[in-house]
Amino acid sequence: MPTPFSQPDLALNSFAPRLLNWFETDGRHDLPWQQHQTDTPNPYIVWLSEVMLQQTQVKTVLPYFARFMTSFPTVQDLAAADWDTIAEHWAGMGYYARARNLHKGAKQLVEIINETGDYPQTLAGWEAISGVGPSTAGAIMAMGLHKYGVICDGNVKRVLTRWAGIDGDITKSATTKELWSLATRLTPKENSGLFAQAMMDMGATLCIRRSPACTLCPLKDDCIAHAQRRETDYPVKAKKQPKPSKFSNALVIENESGEILWLQRPDNGIWGGLWSLPLQFVEKVSGEIGKANKTVNSVLLAVASNEKVYETEFTTAEQVIFEWLAEHNLQATSVSHTLLDDAPIKHSLTHFHWYLQPQKLIIDNLQIRTLNDKLAAANINFKWLSQQKARDSLGLPRAMVKIIEI
Repeated sequence: MPTPFSQPDLALNSFAPRLLNWFETDGRHDLPWQQHQTDTPNPYIVWLSEVMLQQTQVKTVLPYFARFMTSFPTVQDLAAADWDTIAEHWAGMGYYARARNLHKGAKQLVEIINETGDYPQTLAGWEAISGVGPSTAGAIMAMGLHKYGVICDGNVKRVLTRWAGIDGDITKSATTKELWSLATRLTPKENSGLFAQAMMDMGATLCIRRSPACTLCPLKDDCIAHAQRRETDYPVKAKKQPKPSKFSNALVIENESGEILWLQRPDNGIWGGLWSLPLQFVEKVSGEIGKANKTVNSVLLAVASNEKVYETEFTTAEQVIFEWLAEHNLQATSVSHTLLDDAPIKHSLTHFHWYLQPQKLIIDNLQIRTLNDKLAAANINFKWLSQQKARDSLGLPRAMVKIIEI
């Protein structure tokens, strides 16, 4: 019976042995979360690292992983920690919904351990944990429990599309199904955890996006992309639309002691659960950023309903603050940037570029009391902290750190 895959049976059957031989001599064996060299694997370590490694490189994750393991050495420690502590540990790594899911998932895992005496032992059991998808669940099964598990993350998809010459758009369900089928066919029943780690290493160290090291690859002899000299044409992915741009003022509201007002953002939306300066969204109405005066024609959004795109971003806290500022006829002034006067800070997120213009306002003790009363009456979490104390004790998005470093 002919194989349903683009590669012959000989290549399919020899894929895992070749990869594992390469990994034994040339793979990474010193990553702190690796479990292939232990007889008693720790699924907590694998789960934690897999969540962190989603859309984030190993070199970025390493110091964060070390901090988490120092502060939360067990899943019980992580589940018992308060959100602000977790957010502070995560701040700067981005994709903050992962941290929320991590905290929620830790609580779910502790409940399961309390009921059953152990971590989930099935793929479905892990997929039921918040933030855990099929590939992460497969990695935990394979590497964290030394059971059978299949992974098909971004690195694996890049390796497989090149090796098998899969030219379908990887964002389409049909291509995803084909890739999972191939990954399952190639994954050995024994040592699937070792194979998973080897596949991750292949994608991260040799079969990289640009300038792959094909001469060192154990799979090069039957790699279709390599034979065609089209390695960087894979994986095929529909071109992304250009990111839109958004604009806002970031208000540095100080008291007479130099402490700054910080707001905890809602769980949903941008930077959920983290701490931020009050943001005053603006709507760009015409023109471009001028070369001469570095300005842009824009209109302040007084309330969220002025433009639908900002409805979930203009928080209750910010509405309270800007109403209070208007009542007291107070207006912040732009903070000069070290490079260009009045130039906004550009901060790129997954779906848009964000231009943040720092603005500063110093208010007196009486004004602080009235503002505090307004915020407290609206049940808003806020703190007055110096720049250094905020950095040391709050979970701050990287954009906020950029602003206070000016």
